[in-house]
Amino acid sequence: MMQTGIFSGYFPYSLEESAARIRAHGFNTVQLDLHFKDMDLATLTRDKCTRIRDVFRDHDLPVSCISGYTNIVHPDPAERERRNRALKQILAHAQYLGSPYVISETGTFCPDSDWVHHPRNKTEAGWEECRAVIQDLARHAHDHGAVFLLETYVNNVVGSVEETLRMFAEVDHPGLGLLMDPTNYFEAHNIDAMDDTLNRVFDALSDKIRIAHAKDVKRSGDDKSEKHSDIGDDAAAESHTFRGVGEIELPAPGLGSLNYDLYLRRLAQKHPNIPIIIEHLSEDDVPRAKRFLDGKLRANGV
Repeated sequence: MMQTGIFSGYFPYSLEESAARIRAHGFNTVQLDLHFKDMDLATLTRDKCTRIRDVFRDHDLPVSCISGYTNIVHPDPAERERRNRALKQILAHAQYLGSPYVISETGTFCPDSDWVHHPRNKTEAGWEECRAVIQDLARHAHDHGAVFLLETYVNNVVGSVEETLRMFAEVDHPGLGLLMDPTNYFEAHNIDAMDDTLNRVFDALSDKIRIAHAKDVKRSGDDKSEKHSDIGDDAAAESHTFRGVGEIELPAPGLGSLNYDLYLRRLAQKHPNIPIIIEHLSEDDVPRAKRFLDGKLRANGV
């Protein structure tokens, strides 16, 4: 059966309290965010990582993957270097944190947002820049016993099924894998073809999947602005507060139109024991979201 997990960053407390609160909800794995109020994690060490890993293990919460979200193709060269240096630090320490899998989206050339489309994203020159970065990250990951997982998103350089397949063909490396979040493939033109789109995603990409996410998708209505949610932590990473931009909104699981029955059945076909990580919610919504996901897993026998 699939393991139900959650991002640790939705619990903005000390290391011990975060682990205890997550376990109290009945989760049995986490996607690890390197933010705890009692730890300075700007610089990672083996001892710090081992402590984090052991605290989660002590609470019966093995770490299934690690957040490394950043704009890997930021248009400012110095800022891009700073961001990717920090990501490489996480990749180099993943083995001590309890999982080889470190995740980031593929970035945008927009200077003001990590999620807003930029025309350069869909040019051949932009593609080649992104590919070079991903190839470097995959090699660095592999050299340190880790795997860099791409999380595709329609507004980033790698957003469609076709682009995902191309990137894996051009960066054919054991240090590269895929984070599956089907909601990130939906746009205005395909959201009404829900089942066809889901089946296409899984027909093409199932063999590349390592970890899965659980959020939802729906049309955004009249508000096309970049949306963020207050999750009760002033220092929260924008990757946790982001809820969509333009025509598509990305709410918590059970609050949109994603066909979860089909999603989970297709995911389970080749990955029957995969961790599936809940996201895009605040702490007070965790019980509802977990009931929803657990109910869908039970109903589909996965």
